[in-house]
Amino acid sequence: MRTIEVVDLTKYYGSFLAVNGVSFEVKKGEIFGFLGPNGAGKTTTVRTITGVLRPSSGEIRVLGYDMLDEREKIKARERMGIVPEMANPYVDLTAMQNLRLMGELYGMGRREIEKRSIELLKLFGLYEKRNVKVRAFSKGMRQRLILAMAMISDPELLILDEPTSGLDVISARLIKDVIREEKRNGKTIFMTTHNMVDANELCERIGIIRRGRLIAIDTPEKLKQLVKGSVSVEVSFEPMKLESSSLSSAIRVELTGDKARIFTNDPDATIRELVHYAESNNLRIVSLRTLSPSLEDVFIKLVGDGND
Repeated sequence: MRTIEVVDLTKYYGSFLAVNGVSFEVKKGEIFGFLGPNGAGKTTTVRTITGVLRPSSGEIRVLGYDMLDEREKIKARERMGIVPEMANPYVDLTAMQNLRLMGELYGMGRREIEKRSIELLKLFGLYEKRNVKVRAFSKGMRQRLILAMAMISDPELLILDEPTSGLDVISARLIKDVIREEKRNGKTIFMTTHNMVDANELCERIGIIRRGRLIAIDTPEKLKQLVKGSVSVEVSFEPMKLESSSLSSAIRVELTGDKARIFTNDPDATIRELVHYAESNNLRIVSLRTLSPSLEDVFIKLVGDGND
């Protein structure tokens, strides 16, 4: 079942083509990452999905609703939780008052709002600060509250724009834990991020957009396979010595301290050669591991310098 369906999405701002024929789907219950450099069309795509912007052409369905139909769009938004870029709670209200206000906007009953607000404040470590005005909150506390506000109605779909951007380690980890828990509860999460570690840890599939076009979409591990020659084997011998000419499978060899890193397209062959080399030269293998290319390597390869 598909929670989000985007077909041939195109958006012009005057004569400027911001999004060019983008098509993808997000499955029910998955965490989907949407990546791209600044100016690539990420925010425009998110705004069309949430119904803030109307596309120039194309089709968008969210939770089965046609987002180009005003009445259906309202129904879809009632079942979404949205954290837009640069979102802020009301700083002159307390954390509890912000949650109550959001619950009222969703048309929730008073008892339901109180119960859900307390649950969320405890979940995000803000219960002790529930009656403190948000003006006194740190950035991390505000971001946690914003996500709590998006979750007040227990939505089926969370759309998160840079949910951990600029946060301290504790707040970022807490938000990532909540995202994982929401996924375990059957929710669908669509998120944008510039944090490649977060994308790799959280997302089951990732779409990458560049200059308004979707240029790749797959699981993180399959995307990493696009970077040929970046798989490497790291080895440490005792005593440490290695003649690179003895490794026919190596693309290049880098010696760093007490280790060697061998870049290869065939890690199995390289490992076998290293074991044979150690046996032939009476060396002890201290450590041996395969290193895959990172999601950052993939991103840089696909988008280049990111100048759009």
